[in-house]
Amino acid sequence: MIQVQGIDILVEGPSDAQAPTLLMVHGWPDTHRLWDAQAAYLQTQWRCVRFTLPGFDVSQPPRKMSLDELVAFFKAVADAVSPDAPVSLLLHDWGCVFGYEFAARHPDRVARIVGVDIGDANSGAFVRSLGIQAKLAIAFYQLWLAAAYRLGALGDRMTRFMARRLRCTTNPAHIGAQQNYPYVLQWSGGLSKAAHFVPHCPMLYIYGARKPFMFHSAQWLEKLSALPGCAVQGFATGHWVMVQQPQAFNQCVGDWLKA
Repeated sequence: MIQVQGIDILVEGPSDAQAPTLLMVHGWPDTHRLWDAQAAYLQTQWRCVRFTLPGFDVSQPPRKMSLDELVAFFKAVADAVSPDAPVSLLLHDWGCVFGYEFAARHPDRVARIVGVDIGDANSGAFVRSLGIQAKLAIAFYQLWLAAAYRLGALGDRMTRFMARRLRCTTNPAHIGAQQNYPYVLQWSGGLSKAAHFVPHCPMLYIYGARKPFMFHSAQWLEKLSALPGCAVQGFATGHWVMVQQPQAFNQCVGDWLKA
């Protein structure tokens, strides 16, 4: 365990600093615990590095960070755990949004990417791919969570209610309104500078196919599949693929990383 900017960073796996490093970043409303099964499976060959996003530990005071601050934090973590070699990224949900931006701004620090369930979600192609019901559903749950961020104890209850509605598997004791600041960034223009992500390195994209709507466009999947070293894999799950089918997910990720 080390600390970077006051955040605990858990490092598991080979003690050799030359071992390849896998930086694992969760999304809403999760913590580093999301990756328990993946760290246990992958740490025989990878240095698995994970943390709870700043502001997402409900036992700590709220800590809202901007996109620039989050990218700088990711770089500080990468530099601390792997100063001499690029890291690989295992990302989910908001971890994808922030991790893709880190990779776009610092391509020399990222060797490969596994993105889970969030693709080109900030592109025009994605918006055009959504029907009116999907657009309304996305706006409703995101604005609900953005509003809950400012409402204290009531906001905590609103957040846990929405997590249940979205079939989130996270322990409710680890869920609170302070985790909602990415949605505040989303609807206040704080993510307007985010790049339209095109991977510069090999990428595996995994998504759950059993959802009311996707977080990627069909065009993005097609383009990604055609890039050298990249692959796409759908699972018969919802948004939390790594929890709903952990063994198959681990096998898929492990095989791709080895290849």
